[in-house]
Amino acid sequence: MPPTLAEPPPVRASATTTDYATQLRRTMAATKLSFTWFGVRRALSAAQKAQAAEAFGAAAKYVSAAKKLLDTTHPAYQAVTALRGQITQTWKARTLPYPEPGLRLMRQQDLSRFADQLQQWQHDLQQAVLALDEVYAELRQAARQRLGELYNATDYPATFRHEFGLSWEFPSVEPPPYLAQLNPDLYAAECQRVQQRFTEAVALAEQAFLEEFAQVIGHLTERLSGSEHGTPKVFRDSAVDNLRAFFERFRQLEIGSQAELEQLVDQAQQIVRGVQPQQLRTSSSLRQQVATQLAGVQASLEGLLVDRPRRAIQRPAARETH
Repeated sequence: MPPTLAEPPPVRASATTTDYATQLRRTMAATKLSFTWFGVRRALSAAQKAQAAEAFGAAAKYVSAAKKLLDTTHPAYQAVTALRGQITQTWKARTLPYPEPGLRLMRQQDLSRFADQLQQWQHDLQQAVLALDEVYAELRQAARQRLGELYNATDYPATFRHEFGLSWEFPSVEPPPYLAQLNPDLYAAECQRVQQRFTEAVALAEQAFLEEFAQVIGHLTERLSGSEHGTPKVFRDSAVDNLRAFFERFRQLEIGSQAELEQLVDQAQQIVRGVQPQQLRTSSSLRQQVATQLAGVQASLEGLLVDRPRRAIQRPAARETH
């Protein structure tokens, strides 16, 4: 669990913004996921590139070429990559962005359950890799046939068991408490820097919610509106399901800083409450009613996006890194 938060010194921001940033800082914890992943592409050797360039009458130094080591369409390999996608997507859905590379913010109350989920995913990934390892010889033999002279046995590990993996951290973004005793001025500066990061996190969360809502509601509205070749446009259940999933995520992670967006979310939620995808397919009047009402929400949302452009991340020049 994250360490007890020390009282930060005041920052130069509006009281409202400071309040939201402080709330985020007190209730969230930083999370980081990392994957170990076998790279399926290798650059050609200098001699191989020269040979390839010669075939086209090109200078070798202006040619870039690589070979693909494995058939990535094989079901066993796709099962492994699909799991990585599922893990990443779920992590992002349960967290908010944070202005440090690779870190995202999760509610502290969700950490224990998420850690259990990570353990299960780690096990699932290990099992998927074992299944991939069982067909590894087959994949290598197919690669040998496809690559011909480009095949190099040293490109391939003896087993895949240690080539794929999932790890995670819950790193503290707070300045270490001992710094307050060693150098109070530096500690105060670090507290202010962290508070500024959370102020930026508020802006990032606002923008992410606005853009996600605009995307899901825009897609559903487009599918419900108009026709193709005289018939209503086809839409999948996911068009409605994705909007409802956004509602749930927004309610869980909203930080209360977007009153206008909250009103639009409430409005959209009322419009689709109790409406099933099949009803929209079979009832043209209901379809038109929902489309018209959602179009109104979409118009208001587009105005909100224009009025509240992406905020620039402002940091003291002395602390910028390149």
